[in-house]
Amino acid sequence: MQKKEFITELIEKKQSAYAKLIIDYEQKVFGTCISFVPNNEDAQDIAQEVFIEVYNSIAKFKGDSSLSTWIYRITTNKCLEFIRKKNAKKRFAFLKTILGNDDLPDKQSYFTEMNHPGIILENKEKSETLFKAINQLPDAQRIVFTLHKIEGLSYKEISVIIEKSISSIESLMFRSKKNLQKTLEIFYKNNM
Repeated sequence: MQKKEFITELIEKKQSAYAKLIIDYEQKVFGTCISFVPNNEDAQDIAQEVFIEVYNSIAKFKGDSSLSTWIYRITTNKCLEFIRKKNAKKRFAFLKTILGNDDLPDKQSYFTEMNHPGIILENKEKSETLFKAINQLPDAQRIVFTLHKIEGLSYKEISVIIEKSISSIESLMFRSKKNLQKTLEIFYKNNM
């Protein structure tokens, strides 16, 4: 099936086209989600939202980039949206504890699962530390680091996804590594 024909079938909401889309992109989308949000259930929920967004927005797809780049962009945005909401909830919960309200949900660590096949670390504690450090990076640095180091995308692919020049991607990658190095050094000095 030609790409244009496939996209036309998606726009026409043909069930067979959506079945093929899910088969072709399910693992890539989930892999990206789990890279940003290392919790299996949350990553699955975000991946579902991505496919719903693709279904609802496919008519807006202009074809300026490849379909996979467009889907990566949606996935990245959905992950960041989820993280922002999660951080807002944490800030609200923190304020509630300061004000003395103990009716908070279980204070279990958000980073409870780490099953991403692209990351092999010695133990769960190290992976939690790494993902906490990654999630402290500014959004642009976190996106570039995650897409390049965890998802294995090239700078060129990332530049298309986030619509920035390759030199900007290189700069963001350099800064993300420096920031991670600082954060991890501080963590290990304080926890030795």
